[in-house]
Amino acid sequence: MDILDQTAEKPKDDADVRVGRRVRALRLERNLSLAELAAKAGVSIGALSQIERGLSSLRVKVIWPLAAALDIEPSALIADGNDAVSDLYCVRANSRRQIPVKSEGIAKALLSPPAATLTGMLVTVEAGGGTVEAYAHPGHEFGFVLSGEVELVVDSTTYGLKTGDSFAFKSTLLHAFRNPSAERCQILWVNTTKPSEVRDGA
Repeated sequence: MDILDQTAEKPKDDADVRVGRRVRALRLERNLSLAELAAKAGVSIGALSQIERGLSSLRVKVIWPLAAALDIEPSALIADGNDAVSDLYCVRANSRRQIPVKSEGIAKALLSPPAATLTGMLVTVEAGGGTVEAYAHPGHEFGFVLSGEVELVVDSTTYGLKTGDSFAFKSTLLHAFRNPSAERCQILWVNTTKPSEVRDGA
């Protein structure tokens, strides 16, 4: 039986739109196309598209295979709209995804939702921490020092930045950074590339 027989087509309502956005956000987080997720869940592309657009309600028989295909608990698909869950447009403070880095003393938390064109990150650099080596990647970037100090090297030039300072440069230029102080540094960092391309030293 096709999933279309298990969903009720009707005008959009807030609950269905929220669930649909959540499904799409989770799919994009896993870099799955509509066709790939539909195949994994054993549903039709058309039906999945209707769910993501909030045109069809997500029924019980659909929740379980879809949750399994996304590798999450079924409750994550139907959680209340106020819960800290994935969304196309917002990222809750307690549900930020960590971006892997190679260097010691650096942590990158993803601030932008999965469908965003820009990649926003909260970069934390512990005292004495820094990149292993200078690196480059496609795109452009901008940063604002929220707290502490950072030593930024761009195209062989070193800049000492403190709380309130900001920067911007082409990501194709070799760049590196380190925290020369005894206190933790936090930077609001924005890239025009995807999270997988902005890993430290990648």
